[in-house]
Amino acid sequence: MITLRRAEERHYDRNGGQEIWLTFFAHDLASPLADGFSTLEILDEGRLPPGGGLARRLPDDAEMVTFVREGALAWEDSKEGSLLLQAGEFRRMTVGRGARHRETNVSLTHWAHVFQVGFRPSQADLKPSYEQKRFSVAERRGRLCVIASPDGRKGSLVIHQDALMYSALLEIGTHIVHELSPRRSAWLHLVQGEVTIGDLVLTTGDGVGISAERAVSLTAEETTEILLVDLSSLLPAPQRGVAETNRIDPFDGPYCDRLSRFP
Repeated sequence: MITLRRAEERHYDRNGGQEIWLTFFAHDLASPLADGFSTLEILDEGRLPPGGGLARRLPDDAEMVTFVREGALAWEDSKEGSLLLQAGEFRRMTVGRGARHRETNVSLTHWAHVFQVGFRPSQADLKPSYEQKRFSVAERRGRLCVIASPDGRKGSLVIHQDALMYSALLEIGTHIVHELSPRRSAWLHLVQGEVTIGDLVLTTGDGVGISAERAVSLTAEETTEILLVDLSSLLPAPQRGVAETNRIDPFDGPYCDRLSRFP
């Protein structure tokens, strides 16, 4: 089964100079993807202008992976201090409760291009923690490089979720097959380029959910960059403080503007 989200179908907003594209938009109640896909709850793309910054509150117990594709971000947390995240680096954040942070594009001349992937909480009251790593072009070229996993396999970031996140840089004609175990699904996002999945053509910004299939099989039709998330089809039971009726919407609240959760 294929669930398609074209780039132009994402929620777009230009706010304070920054540009934001949300694959899943909780306020679009008519969309079957309003709450995400399986345990994948957030897949956002953002461009932050030179010198631009953003302060925001994150939802309790959120676990997110941030990828800086271009530029560099200075990141300051209300509890854990500050660090620098540069192009090619990925950061895993286990937020915990009450965390607020600020992200700033350190360049005064160039935009920063950032992706953020967030998962539905699998358990409550996780201890806040942060982990950061660079995955080189060589590691990601021509194959799926595991970025995040529950067991930290192959040096990947550790997430508290039954999910595997991959990144790949593909040349024209490269064919990739990722097998799916029973009761698992996957979400593929085209960071840049063009691929075919059977008769389906995906281009920059497109995303597709794949479920009840034996594998994700794709071919790059031009130089391409992708993110792939392998997910359990079994949703976690609501935990204390993260039940659907009590979930904090990161758009809301006094700490950030309604459409300013992304750097």
